[in-house]
Amino acid sequence: MSVEIWPPVAPDQLKVAVAATEKRELDWLIDELHETFTNLNHGLEDCYALLAPIDPGSTLVLSTPRNEIVKGHVTRIGTRIVKGTIHIRLRTFPHQTLTINPDHPIHLAPLTTLHSLLTHSIELFNFTLSYLYPSKTPHTPLPSDVSPAQFLSDQFRLLAQSLAEASALLRGPSDKLSDDTWTTRSAAPSHFLPPLQPPDANSSHPSLSFHLGIEDSSLVLWLRTLEPADAPLNFGTKLALAIGTARRLEHDETEKVFGYCCVDDDHHHEHRRSPDVPASASTVTETSASNPAAAPIPLSGTRDKNKNKPKSTEVFVREKLRVESADPSLLSLSSKLTALSHTLALARRNLSAVLGEEVDDDLLLDTLQEPSS
Repeated sequence: MSVEIWPPVAPDQLKVAVAATEKRELDWLIDELHETFTNLNHGLEDCYALLAPIDPGSTLVLSTPRNEIVKGHVTRIGTRIVKGTIHIRLRTFPHQTLTINPDHPIHLAPLTTLHSLLTHSIELFNFTLSYLYPSKTPHTPLPSDVSPAQFLSDQFRLLAQSLAEASALLRGPSDKLSDDTWTTRSAAPSHFLPPLQPPDANSSHPSLSFHLGIEDSSLVLWLRTLEPADAPLNFGTKLALAIGTARRLEHDETEKVFGYCCVDDDHHHEHRRSPDVPASASTVTETSASNPAAAPIPLSGTRDKNKNKPKSTEVFVREKLRVESADPSLLSLSSKLTALSHTLALARRNLSAVLGEEVDDDLLLDTLQEPSS
């Protein structure tokens, strides 16, 4: 059995008819997705607002449960910890109170990168809307060699990648046991009043690593007492360790040597616009306006790593403590990003169906299969 078109259509006319049909289907899909795109845009702006540097910020409790080894609080405004007071009673470090210098706030690297991703996503999305709905937004023409279908597919892929990276930043490192970002991302001594003392092989007193990170949408503090790997031990300590009357505290980093480099983190930000200066959600940069698909996603740490690289000190971790504090704003942000990812994934699947493409993008499939939180 065969199927024929009657009356017969010439091959060149058939191509024109097929192209016209595909264009009508694409126009219909874009019209149907107008409300979806609007909701996505509002959702992205809501996510951006959750990281905005708005007073009074979020005050988070940092205390160990069932004891008072660590007891205190910090205040996060935007991507920075601007103030806080923490009392510590570690076994290998003198009991003292750490006060964050309000004139020298601590930048949270994951949130700084997350802010950049959200800014890029909003700019990219506004450009996409300006092309899809020129009557409702300022129109930005595309290069003549870019087809509308390819343009939509590329924009959707970039947006999906940005949202996936943003969610990954809030989840934290996948391998938490081997995460050693604290060796270069610990808060510099100048962030505290009075300043902390860095590791010194000529001193018998241990130093303190104060490292803040993000895991599962919560603020996590790691405190580590450090001693230089080449620090001399007195005879009494050597004898006690040898006969077993004294031993080092057991933890997952015991007897490991780390290259510790405590650097003032302001140099990571001085070459970029401060993420705590709100950007207009409707602003489109010159790069993304001319070719948003080629615009790089701005990430932190773009400087030459070998230029003026500070010298590291080899250290042992004598004691390690982890304190977690749930951040309501970050939890809400994570939920919104998950919902936006699912909505965008469905839009991409519908576009692939209209264009007759195979849904073989691993990122799309993972997003559709991942349960919403």
